[in-house]
Amino acid sequence: MTTAYLAADGFETQLRDELARRGVDVRAAHGRLSITDGPAVHAAWAANIWHDCIELPVASIGTAAKALRDMQRNWVLYAPLHHRRAALIQERLPHVSAKPVVFPAVAPMAPLGSWTLLAPDRMLAAARCDAPFANGEVELVEDKVGPPSRAYLKLWEALIRLRRWPQPGERCLDLGASPGGWTWVLARLGAHVVAIDKAPLDPRVAAMPGVEWRGESAFALEPGSIGPIDWLFSDVICYPARLLRLVERWRATGQVRNFVCTIKFQGETDHATAEAFAALPGAEVLHLHNNKHELTFALLAAS
Repeated sequence: MTTAYLAADGFETQLRDELARRGVDVRAAHGRLSITDGPAVHAAWAANIWHDCIELPVASIGTAAKALRDMQRNWVLYAPLHHRRAALIQERLPHVSAKPVVFPAVAPMAPLGSWTLLAPDRMLAAARCDAPFANGEVELVEDKVGPPSRAYLKLWEALIRLRRWPQPGERCLDLGASPGGWTWVLARLGAHVVAIDKAPLDPRVAAMPGVEWRGESAFALEPGSIGPIDWLFSDVICYPARLLRLVERWRATGQVRNFVCTIKFQGETDHATAEAFAALPGAEVLHLHNNKHELTFALLAAS
C-alpha cells in the first residue's frame, strides 16, 4: 500500500516532521509530494492525502489518459516536473470545474482523484483523496470592500470545509476580534456576535446589527460573564499552549457547542501542542489554503 501526502505550499518541512513523529518514513519526495509505504495517517500539514496510490506505465499520452479514465472520471494534476507531457495527458481527461467559491457554500462531495508524472514514462495516481478541492487549494470570490482585513478568508474557508456555519440568531464569541474580520463574517450570517478585544473594532463592523464589543482581554474573560454560546471563535495571536489552555477552560464549562480557532506558531512549529489539540475528542486540525504558519482547530457538536 502506498500513500502520498501533498504539503501545503511552503510547508514541506512541517509535513515531513509531522510524518516522522508518527513513525512514517518518506521513501521518495516529488516536489511537495511525500511518498510513503503503508496506510494513511492524519497529517494536518498535508493539503491533500492520496490513498491507495498505484504506479502505472506511460507508453503514450493516449494510453495514460485512458488508464486514468478507466479508474474514475474526475482527476487533478500535480506537476512539479514534466509539465508539458503531463498537461497533454490532462487535456484528454474530463474537465474539472475550478470556479471560485462564493461563501457560504459547502465543499464539493464528488470524488476527486490526483495524479502526477514521476518520470516521462511513469505516473503515480490515486483515485481516492482527502481534499475536496484541486490539490487542496480553494479559491474564493473575495469581498474587497466590506471586511477590514483579509483574515475573513480563512474563516470562510474553514466553514466551507467543515460544511457548517453559524445560523441566524445563533450566539457567537469572537476572541481577539479586532479589527473585526471574523466578526464581520459572523454578523453577515445573521449571528449575534460578542467581540472581545482590548482594541476597538473597525467602526463599520462595530455598527453592524448584532455586534457587541467588549474591551477586555480574551484570556482574562470569565466564561460566567458570557453565558451559553453556540460558537467560540478565536484568531488571537498567542503561543499554541496558551490557546490550548483557553480552549480547555471553555470546554470545561459545558457552555460552548462549537469551537473554531487558529493555532499560530511563532518560530518553531509546536507539533506537540498541535497533537494535543487533535487528541481532543471529536477534534479536527487542518492547514487551510489561506493559513500561513498556523493550523485551524475545530471541534463541532454533533449535528
